[in-house]
Amino acid sequence: MFEGFRESVLNGEGAEILCRIGGNGPPLLLLHGYPQTGAMWAGIAPALAERFTLVIPDLRGYGRSSKPENDPHNHIYSKRQMGRDMVAVMAALGHESFAVAGHDRGGRVAYRMALDHPETISRLAVLDIVPVADVWERMDAGAAMKTYHWPFLAQPFPLPERLIAADPIYYLEHTIKSWTKAGSLSAFAPAALDEYRQSFGQPENVHGACNDYRAGATIDWQLDREDRAAGHKIAPPVLALWGNAGIPSSGTAPLDLWRPWCVTVEGAALPSGHFVVEEAPKETQAALLEFFSR
Repeated sequence: MFEGFRESVLNGEGAEILCRIGGNGPPLLLLHGYPQTGAMWAGIAPALAERFTLVIPDLRGYGRSSKPENDPHNHIYSKRQMGRDMVAVMAALGHESFAVAGHDRGGRVAYRMALDHPETISRLAVLDIVPVADVWERMDAGAAMKTYHWPFLAQPFPLPERLIAADPIYYLEHTIKSWTKAGSLSAFAPAALDEYRQSFGQPENVHGACNDYRAGATIDWQLDREDRAAGHKIAPPVLALWGNAGIPSSGTAPLDLWRPWCVTVEGAALPSGHFVVEEAPKETQAALLEFFSR
């Protein structure tokens, strides 16, 4: 994966961040989601690298980035703190302003960065998500069955960690299969899938991911509510992409949920489940190239 890219460990803001870096052109930060690593971008990275300088990190708590000890209020794993990692990493590479695309948890880091650092983010793409506050506040029985992992992973330490530890690779594969349109692992490149298995098989990475979701149930939701109450909006142009069989595809239309949060937003459904980058690579690649090239 990532032929021609270099790997570098850079200092975030309280965490060491493993990054894959390659390409030429304006800077574009690509953020992964749960339960993956930066390897999720491998299939479309070569085409994007022809137009952009790509920075593809593992978020704190995931992959080969560090897993700092959490605090009682989950600030250490908040999307605000993860966003500060990314701003620090990009500044260290000489990028004071940049575009960002994020899938799943990475999308939440990305839109939090756009709210917290509007002068830094030039364009934003969010993939198969809606805002944290909308997820929690609109959760009904159907949504709870579909996104049971939100309350499960957010339970106090060590309950979810110990249960997942019984068979972490089974849990990983069941999770990602169940979120695809085909209900299988066929969309995932073998090398990427091997990296997900290797990462998720490490107890410290399971713990990091649980801390991420603990933050989602507490401080991340709080920050969303505070921004909404203050009338803050995401200033840079936003592209929302989602799978037509993905997690946000049922219920209120994703664009209708994003519009109150954004100055400008556009988007479309793609023929996939949750993992749009890997299930619909051509369509995702085309949409990102068009949006970020404007």
